[in-house]
Amino acid sequence: MKSAYLLLLPALFIQCSPQAPDEEDTTNPPAYSAHGKEVTIYTTAEGDGPRLGLTGTKTFAPAAQPLESEVSIFVNPQQTFQTFLGIGGAITDAAAEVFAKLPAEKQEVLLKAYYDREEGIGYTLARTPIHSCDFSSASFTYIEDGDAELKTFDIEHDRQFRIPLIKRATQAAGGELLLYASPWSPPAFMKDNGNMLQGGKLLPEYSDSWANYYVRFIQAYQAEGMPIWGITIQNEPMAVQRWESCIYTAAEERDFLKDHLGPAMEQAGFGDKKIVVWDHNRDLINNRANTIFDDPDASKYAWGIGFHWYETWAGGEPMFDNLAKVKEAYPDKQLLFTEGCNERFDADKYQSWPNAERYARSMINDFNRGTVGWTDWNILLDENGGPNHVGNFCFAPIHGDTRTGELVYTPTYFYIGHFSKFIRPGALRVSTAASRSHLLSTTFRNEDGKMATVVMNQSDQDIAYRLYVESEAIELSIPAHALQTLVY
Repeated sequence: MKSAYLLLLPALFIQCSPQAPDEEDTTNPPAYSAHGKEVTIYTTAEGDGPRLGLTGTKTFAPAAQPLESEVSIFVNPQQTFQTFLGIGGAITDAAAEVFAKLPAEKQEVLLKAYYDREEGIGYTLARTPIHSCDFSSASFTYIEDGDAELKTFDIEHDRQFRIPLIKRATQAAGGELLLYASPWSPPAFMKDNGNMLQGGKLLPEYSDSWANYYVRFIQAYQAEGMPIWGITIQNEPMAVQRWESCIYTAAEERDFLKDHLGPAMEQAGFGDKKIVVWDHNRDLINNRANTIFDDPDASKYAWGIGFHWYETWAGGEPMFDNLAKVKEAYPDKQLLFTEGCNERFDADKYQSWPNAERYARSMINDFNRGTVGWTDWNILLDENGGPNHVGNFCFAPIHGDTRTGELVYTPTYFYIGHFSKFIRPGALRVSTAASRSHLLSTTFRNEDGKMATVVMNQSDQDIAYRLYVESEAIELSIPAHALQTLVY
C-alpha cells in the first residue's frame, strides 16, 4: 500500500522548532508566571489533518474560577517531579540492515527525521542488543562456541551494519546519544537448554563468564568511540520466546546482579554505568522491584527498573498504576520505558491511528507516574516489518521500502515527535491534571524555562477546552483523535 506520507521530511518542521535550551539549574527552578506569555500550538490530527504542524498561537490572560461545565487542564508550575532523561528508539540489526539498503539521500533524510531537532524530532536516547535478538537476520554471539574465558570475544559482526548506523545517528544527534544495551540470551552453551531460543536458564557455573561478557561488550563498543550509558540485565526475563530468550526469577536476577554482574562491572571500572533490572512488562514489575530493591547488596548496583507495555497481550488495560507504586516505594530508583511496538505487521495498516494513540497514551501515563525516559523498539523496519529471523514482524514509526527506496512515515512517528521534539533532557515534569477523562495530558518545563504541555484527544468529537496555568488561562480546541503540544 502506498502511504500518503512518503515524505522528504525537512519541509515539515520549518515553522515548529523551539529555541535550543539554555543552561540552567533545574533542581531549583525560578518561579514561573504565565502572565502575558504566548502559547504556540502544534497539532497532529487523524485523516487529512496536520502532521506536527504549527496550528496557531494564543496569549494567556487572567481567568476566573473554572466552570463546572467546561473541560479544563490545570498546570501547576510550582509542583515539579522527575528530571527527564530522553526519548529514542532501538538501533537493532534489522534497523541497520534496512538502513544500509536505502539510497544515500534517503539515509540522510531518515537520520534527520529522528535525530535532528530542527528538521526532525530530536531523539536523544538509543537502545541496542548485546549480540542477536529476534530482529536480527540470524542468531549469533561474539565468541566461539564453548569459549567461557571469552578469549575469542569480537564484535566484528556489528561493524558491518549496526555500528556504522549508531555512529551516524550519534553524529546526527549533535555528537551525543545516550546509548544502553540489553541481552536477549547468553550463548547456547551457557544455558540449561543448550539453545539461545526457547527460554532456558543461565547455568550457575557460567554466571561469572556471562557477567564478564557485558563488560567485554562495553569495552569493545567504547573502543569504537561509542560510550555505553548503561545496561539492562535481561530482556523480558519471564518470557519463553521462540526467539532469543532467557528466564530469571526475581530471586535469580537479584543474585546474579549482586554476586556476579555488579561486582564485575565495578572491578572493570564501570561502577558509573547504569544497571537497569527487569526490562519486562508492567504487570509483574512490583514483585521484581520488591525482591531486588529490598536487598541492599543487590539494590546498590541498580540505577532503576525498565519496563515494556506488552502486558495487554492477555487482554485488559495497561497497568500504569503499578509504576506509581514502584516509584512510591523506591523514590531513589528510576523508571525507564525500554521497549514497545505495535505487533502483527500489516502494510495495509501503515496509517493506523490507534497504533499512534497507543504510543501517546502510554507516554503520557508513564511520564505522569514518574518515568524518566521512553525508548521505542526498532527505529526502522522494511516493507515486511522485518527482517526478523523467526517471523515476528512488527511496525516501526518509519518503514523503508527496500524495493523502491521510499520512506513510509506512520502516524506513530508524529505522535512520538510531539514529546521528543519539545521535551528535552533535563526538563522537569510539572503537575498537570484534566477535568474530564476525554483528554490526557502531561507537562514538562525545559531548562530554558519554556513549558511543553502535551494534550491528547482520544474521542470521536472535537473538544473545546481551557488551559489554566495558575490564575492565567487560554481557550483552545483540539480535533477528534488528535495530539497537541503547547509551548509557552
